[in-house]
Amino acid sequence: MASEQTYTITELAREFDITPRAIRFYEDQGLLTPARTGRARVYTKADRTRLKLILRGKRLGLSLAEINELLDMYGGVRNSAPQLERFTKVLAERRAALEQQRIDIEAVLIEIDSLERQCNALLGHNPEGAAAARAELVKHIDSASTA
Repeated sequence: MASEQTYTITELAREFDITPRAIRFYEDQGLLTPARTGRARVYTKADRTRLKLILRGKRLGLSLAEINELLDMYGGVRNSAPQLERFTKVLAERRAALEQQRIDIEAVLIEIDSLERQCNALLGHNPEGAAAARAELVKHIDSASTA
């Protein structure tokens, strides 16, 4: 009978382009629980899959607590309704947070563009627009001070 495929911490670290320390951190957080042979960690295919899911969750911006909750729900059952419903809710929350960040970033970029135009005009790169830039800058400063 063939034995199950196993992996070392170095093999997993190399495969997923992370450090062994990162894998040990996930162990410390209770996300991974490899078997041990002496002092060496022995990872199974299930451990490898859990690590892949942990890294996918991190890439999505999920917290370790959220990842742990989803992994605990997994429990070997693929596509169970409660797991999928919870995952859908987590994804919707993450999407909403990212959409808000996008709105915030766009607002900051618009403000940066405006300030760059004003500064360039004031520096003389656009003599015709200097007066308009000064007026816009004064208006911006006045509105910021009253806010």
